Amino acid sequence: MATGSVAGFNVAPVKSLGLEHPTEILLDEVGVCENRRFFVVQEDGRLFRGAYHGPLVRIRPEYDPSSERLTLHFPDGAAVGADALGGEPTTGDFWGRPVPGRVLESALCDALSDYACKPLRILRAAEDGIGGDSLHPVSLVGDGSVAELGRRLGDPALDPRRFRMLVELSGLEPHAEDEWEGGLLRLGEAIVRVGGPVGRCANTTYDPETGRRDHDTLRAIKEYRGLIDGGVCFGVYADVVEPGRVRVGDDVIPVA
Repeated sequence: MATGSVAGFNVAPVKSLGLEHPTEILLDEVGVCENRRFFVVQEDGRLFRGAYHGPLVRIRPEYDPSSERLTLHFPDGAAVGADALGGEPTTGDFWGRPVPGRVLESALCDALSDYACKPLRILRAAEDGIGGDSLHPVSLVGDGSVAELGRRLGDPALDPRRFRMLVELSGLEPHAEDEWEGGLLRLGEAIVRVGGPVGRCANTTYDPETGRRDHDTLRAIKEYRGLIDGGVCFGVYADVVEPGRVRVGDDVIPVA
């Protein structure tokens, strides 16, 4: 029996930049192949966190896998594109984990650096499904959880996109997704195994449209949920057990 439905998707071609919201995704063992294919890194190769510069979310990345071209659309209307396959080989540092890849053409990096007012580069990881700071390819959050947090923050229209979860679910009680830990869940044609809670960072305190800090989400979550595994958590991770297509409106069905 269905316990909810798929409400939407958040795909980030470039981690920390703006999101895309397709109506359908293909889930496989690496999650969604277009999700977090590119990463913003500092000059020394260390991963650059969006929490350091909220307005990065105002840059809309457009990645075309067929032509292997990445274009960045900036708030002032400017667009800068480049080949997504070329660039010099390098190794990124993702929280102490070495990630081989290539730095994209200088035009993209220069435009991003000018916007952020600091030297930044865009790295394409050599392997799909790297995911940045997570080894789990899928993340889930229910509308009940977002509504409960919004109630506590005094914002009944709290935008769930601030959590940048791959799959948003509707029709759930607050934090019902936590109860699925260790179990199997059918999402459309795919089946995932739900893992542990997602630790949250300061990125969730920013408005997903403006990149400006508007809510102390971390304090609010900690006040009513406490710490889980030593961190402030909201939503859950999952791994893909059976690949398949998932569409907005598909049923969410616990299967084991």
